[in-house]
Amino acid sequence: MPRGKVRYDNLKAAVAKVIGFARERKESARWLAFREHYSVDSFYCRPGLAGAHEKGGVEGDIGRFRRNHFVPVPEVGSLAELNLLVEQRDQEDDARRIRMRPRTVGEYFAVEQPLLAPLPIEVFDAGHVIETRVDRHSRIWARTGFYSVPTRYIERRVRIVLHANELAVYDGATEIARHERLVAKAGERLELDHYLETLLRKPGALPGATALEQARQAGKFTPIHDAWWAAARKARGDKDGTKALIEVLLLHRRIPHEHLVAGLAASLRVGALTADAVALEARKAAESEDESAATQQHEEPSSVASLTRRRLAHLPPDRRPLPSPAAYDQLLHHRPAAPKESMP
Repeated sequence: MPRGKVRYDNLKAAVAKVIGFARERKESARWLAFREHYSVDSFYCRPGLAGAHEKGGVEGDIGRFRRNHFVPVPEVGSLAELNLLVEQRDQEDDARRIRMRPRTVGEYFAVEQPLLAPLPIEVFDAGHVIETRVDRHSRIWARTGFYSVPTRYIERRVRIVLHANELAVYDGATEIARHERLVAKAGERLELDHYLETLLRKPGALPGATALEQARQAGKFTPIHDAWWAAARKARGDKDGTKALIEVLLLHRRIPHEHLVAGLAASLRVGALTADAVALEARKAAESEDESAATQQHEEPSSVASLTRRRLAHLPPDRRPLPSPAAYDQLLHHRPAAPKESMP
C-alpha cells in the first residue's frame, strides 16, 4: 500500500461533507476507522473545475479500461464472474506498453513495489452494518431487495454486514446466512435450505415455492432430485413422497452436494426411496471416491528410489519349497492334564 499522502476524489463513502472550496472535509466514521487501520494519510482533490486537473489521469485510465474491456457490455451470470473477468483483463494490461515507454505496466509496477508499505496482518472489515428485523416470510430487506434467513429467526432482530459483492447476516456473533448481492431492484434471493423445517410441516407448499425455483436455476436442485421426487410421490403419495424429499434435502447440511446427488441416483435405480437409503448410497459414493484417489496416489511413481527394492530386483528367484506347518499338528494330540483336586 502507498506510503505518505494518498490522493482521493470526494467519494461519498469517505466524505460526509465538503467544507468550502478548500481541502477540508468532514469524514465518515467508517472511513476514519479505515484510515487508522491502514495508516492512510488522505489528500482530497478540490471540488468542481478547480480540481479537475488533479485527478484527470485516473479518470482517463478508467475511461480507457471501459472502452477497451466493457464495450460491448459483457454478459455474465454473477458479480463473481464479472470480477473474475475484470481480474483477467487487469492481468492482460500488465503486458501493455504505454506509448513509446521502454517498459510495460507490469515492469513499472515491479520497480515501484519495493517502495510500498506492507499490508497489516489483520484485514479491515469495510462492510456497512445495518440492524433490521426478520419479517414473517423469514426475509430481511437490504438496500435493493429481500434475502432469506432460517425460519427460526422470524420476528427477531439481526445484524447485516453489506459488502460490494455479498452480504452476511448475524444473530449476535453467529453468522446465520450469506448471500450474493442482488443487482436488480425489488428482487428476492431465497435459500431453499432456510425453509426446510417449515416445509416438513407443510409439504404442500414446496411445489410452488419461489425458493425451489431459485434452487433449480442455481443448479442446486437437479433433474435427479426431480426424478427421485416424482418416483417417491408415485410410490408413497404426494404428501409422504414430498416429506421424504425434504428429509433428503436436509441431508445436504452434512453430506457434500455431489455425493448426495450420486446417492439419489443410486437409490432411484434400486427403488429405495427413503432418506436413509440415499444417505447410505451417498456414503458409498464418498468411500468409492476416496478409494479411487488413494489408488491413484499409490500408483504414482515415487520420486525417492528404494535401495531395498533395487537389491531384491537383482537377486535370483527363491525356488525352495515353502515350509510345512504339519509339525504343529502334534499339539492337537497333547491335551493338558486335568487339574488335581485340592485336599480338604
